[in-house]
Amino acid sequence: MTLAPTSASVGVGKTVQLTATVVPNDATETGVAFESSNDGIAKVDDKGLITGVAAGSADITVTTKDGSKTAKSTVEVTAAAEG
Repeated sequence: MTLAPTSASVGVGKTVQLTATVVPNDATETGVAFESSNDGIAKVDDKGLITGVAAGSADITVTTKDGSKTAKSTVEVTAAAEG
């Protein structure tokens, strides 16, 4: 299981896409689930699209449906610039 990128930065209210790849290519279980360590900082949908909620840092973990493989990406959410 790989997750790309392994770290990302996104603004509040903006999105960034993570891509999970299950290896080997002939794996029988290819379904994955995404989870944020802090939905108050960054939310992630079932396709790996992260939305920045508030400034801070959160870990996004992807796990195969059978629970056998995991990968993690750290997301830094930045506040919108005042101006």
